[in-house]
Amino acid sequence: MARLIDKGTREYTCALIMMFFGSLAAFGAEYCLQPVIPILAQDFNLTPTQASLSMSFGTIGMAFSMLLIASISKHLERKKVMVIALGISSILILLMSITEEFALILALRFVQGILLAGFPSLAVAYINEEFNPKIIGAAIGVYVAATPLGGLVGRILISTLTDVASWRMGLMIAGILYLLSAIMMWIFLPPSLNKKIEHGKIKIQWKDFLSLLQNKKIIMIYLIAFCVMGCFVCTYNFISYVLMTEPYNLSQTIIGFIFVLYLVGSVSSAVMGTLSDHYGHGIIIVISVIIQLVGILLTLFMPLIVKIIGLAIFTYGFFGVHSNDCAWAPQSCQNDKAQVSAMYMLFYYIGASTFGTIGGTFLSNYGWSGIVVFETVILTIGLILAIILYKKKE
Repeated sequence: MARLIDKGTREYTCALIMMFFGSLAAFGAEYCLQPVIPILAQDFNLTPTQASLSMSFGTIGMAFSMLLIASISKHLERKKVMVIALGISSILILLMSITEEFALILALRFVQGILLAGFPSLAVAYINEEFNPKIIGAAIGVYVAATPLGGLVGRILISTLTDVASWRMGLMIAGILYLLSAIMMWIFLPPSLNKKIEHGKIKIQWKDFLSLLQNKKIIMIYLIAFCVMGCFVCTYNFISYVLMTEPYNLSQTIIGFIFVLYLVGSVSSAVMGTLSDHYGHGIIIVISVIIQLVGILLTLFMPLIVKIIGLAIFTYGFFGVHSNDCAWAPQSCQNDKAQVSAMYMLFYYIGASTFGTIGGTFLSNYGWSGIVVFETVILTIGLILAIILYKKKE
């Protein structure tokens, strides 16, 4: 085994900084179009449902790519694939900024989703393989800390530049910054030395994935993720439509800062994760879904401060569910952990793609109250599943 990256070395400093900025860029790229969905609808003369496809095509690409990557990861050189995925994704953002066809944006988003799916799974693998085991926890902590920040900074940057110039300029600047991050990773991230890459025939174990669907407990865990993530993306896809119109008339820049509420998720993941160590995942998921339900119902009230408090509570509940649900899945069966997690992410992102688009129909026909009723039904289904799981022995 080659020398491991250890604390206090130049390699350690470079690796941490590069993984942080790489994560920042990858998750910024994933959500680059979410804050400007209403602007896209105006420019391309689209309905909310049609405009939301700019998010859904990216998450669909990620969903199915996750399964492929979990199966072939042993054939992939970590650093090289991460850098190529991030670099090409950044170039695709630059292409989106100049295209005049919405259909082409959707195609670019789908390809981008396929590429970006490789970053999180290979980033964690890289840290586990290249760092001294005694500092892996701290290294992953730095990487994870950058994931919500990436989406947050990207949204604020693009929203602000949309106000100052245009959404196209926002995408162009973001694409250039993310491309620079990929180049810096190529130069400064220490190479992958401790993973022997297999060069034989690539064989995808579809039977192993299908076997997961025969486990009732796993299926319910996956369906909960499907429900809560779908509602989460639906809410943030369409809340901009409400806040940009009467009686709020918020600017695109201010709406970008609404995504600061994602930081509530970081608190929720830590707090609810700790509580699950004492009380178990089941009851914490039940409580978190209830919190998410309370939050979305509060957004029905007209005062802006109440709406924002509702969004914060809703966000706290979602991350409480997600942190426990994704941790519970690999513990619930004997299958390969990477495959269990990949299937979890498949349901997670299909939920985002499905409800993140369907919600637009409810918004067009019934306004924000239509979305709230729609999500209340979906979250109630998730709550019923969570209660059933809780009543079963963990």
